[in-house]
Amino acid sequence: QVQVVESGGGLVQAGGSLRLSCTVSGRAFSTYAMGWFRQAPGKERELAAVISGGGRNTYYRGSVKGRFTVSRDNAKSTVYLQMNSLTPEDTAVYYCAADRRSFGYSISQTDYDYWGQGTQVTVSS
Repeated sequence: QVQVVESGGGLVQAGGSLRLSCTVSGRAFSTYAMGWFRQAPGKERELAAVISGGGRNTYYRGSVKGRFTVSRDNAKSTVYLQMNSLTPEDTAVYYCAADRRSFGYSISQTDYDYWGQGTQVTVSS
C-alpha cells in the first residue's frame, strides 16, 4: 500500500559526504515518524536517526551524532539523511522506514510499518 524508496547511496572515501533521500507514497507522510536504519555485514540492524512527523524532534545514535543530520520536507513526502565525515564503520545498507502510528517517534524498529529496500553505502579507507 505504502511504498518507501531510498536513493543516494554509493561509494565514497573516508571523510566524504553523502546525502540519502527517501520518498514515501500516499498522502499521510506528514503523520509518519521516519527512521533511518542501517545494517552492516554480519551485524544486526540498528537505528541511525529518526525524525518526528512534524520534523521538530530528532534522535541520533551516539556514533553518528554530530556527523549525520536527518531532515524532512513534508510537501515533497521526502526525508533526508545528510552524512558527513564518513568512516568505514558507516559502511552498511541504509534503510528508510515509516512509523504509521507514531506519537512523536520511536527508536524501536518493531514499531515501523513500512520499509524501503535499502541503499548501499560503502566508505573506503
